Amino acid sequence: MGKLLYGSSGIEIEFDDRTLTHLQIVIAAKLRRKESFFFSWKDDPAIGDGRSSIWLDSSIPLYFKFAGGRVPSINREWLDILTASSNGSGGLQFTEEPGTGSSNGGTANGAGAAHGGASGPATVR
Repeated sequence: MGKLLYGSSGIEIEFDDRTLTHLQIVIAAKLRRKESFFFSWKDDPAIGDGRSSIWLDSSIPLYFKFAGGRVPSINREWLDILTASSNGSGGLQFTEEPGTGSSNGGTANGAGAAHGGASGPATVR
């Protein structure tokens, strides 16, 4: 499991490396253009089945920590879906990779967040 560490807040959002790679590409493209936006995901049912969001801005430090050493293959269709979402008024809405058959997932509890990636909902770390 990789992690997106959000600023100095101590919030850690966990994703599998494949998911994190795709999110990194979309987020970096937006921040390079100095575009601020929300990033949202569906919470794991274990913590209430709600939604969580963070505000992303080029002034907020982000750290992408990958668990594995290999860069996964890139799914252009998934990138297009995530990018289109990030350009909407609601910001980047996480969706599972097309063809995985999983529902949206992810969790957050104020102190941290987690996401299981393409395999489904995750648990809080």
